[in-house]
Amino acid sequence: MVPPKLTIVPHRLQPGPDPGPVAGPEPEETRSEAIGAEPAVESGEALAHEGWRGLPPNIAQLPSADRREQLRILEALLFAASEPLAEQYLRLHLKSEDDVAALLTELQGFYASRGINLVKVAGKWAFRTAEDLSYLLERNATEQRRLSKAAMETLAIIAYHQPVTRAEIEEIRGVVASAGTLDVLMEIGWVRPRGRRRAPGRPITYGTTEEFLDHFGLDAIKDLPGLAELKGSGLLDSNLPPDFTVPEPTDSAALMPDEVPLDAGDEGDEALPPLGDSEDDGGPRGAA
Repeated sequence: MVPPKLTIVPHRLQPGPDPGPVAGPEPEETRSEAIGAEPAVESGEALAHEGWRGLPPNIAQLPSADRREQLRILEALLFAASEPLAEQYLRLHLKSEDDVAALLTELQGFYASRGINLVKVAGKWAFRTAEDLSYLLERNATEQRRLSKAAMETLAIIAYHQPVTRAEIEEIRGVVASAGTLDVLMEIGWVRPRGRRRAPGRPITYGTTEEFLDHFGLDAIKDLPGLAELKGSGLLDSNLPPDFTVPEPTDSAALMPDEVPLDAGDEGDEALPPLGDSEDDGGPRGAA
């Protein structure tokens, strides 16, 4: 009795179900794929579109490619910028229907665990060295002149009580302000003249700047620590008066009702518009 002729089936590189008994020789095309061929390695993008098989390429691929290009544009603009960029500026370089806020949030998450982080300061976006790696750049940091205690106290009063006049600062501190203290703060760029108070003599009012927010890593002035945080950090004496409060800071660019433009200082009192029932008596703004 002649034994049956056996056919050797080449072993496939990709695992799969048992094909069962082989009825005859495998087609030449199939054998060429199995013998000598490198295992197929699917890219991450191909795996991402696994569920989109059967759809036209313009539906399965273009959206992700377009979004990736949007992120690259934002990344390039922010990396090359010498100062934080506003969303309005970034929107000029994208399509009108693009969601810039969502793209920035996605980019921020991508850089959250990297050596540089995308952060929002003063309402704008910028790349910053990760805080836990800042020690690596200490040797390259520019040493800034230390502010005096009087300057720090004045800056804190302006930040929390703005808009505030020099006389109001002195009343809150309880001492006469040095003539150069405000000049130093304005030279650094943390304090700016806002306008003039509707009061005798029309004194200049002062407020903080975007550079102040940028330096202290604040998105807005309302992010300044409150009373509980100041006590917890030891910056305030625990034996404070029961009625001691910390005002809610605001840095609105628009003048307050009790302010007039800076160039109104040379005009007569009769030229000032009426203030109405909210007329201020020139006293300090907010609790000390």
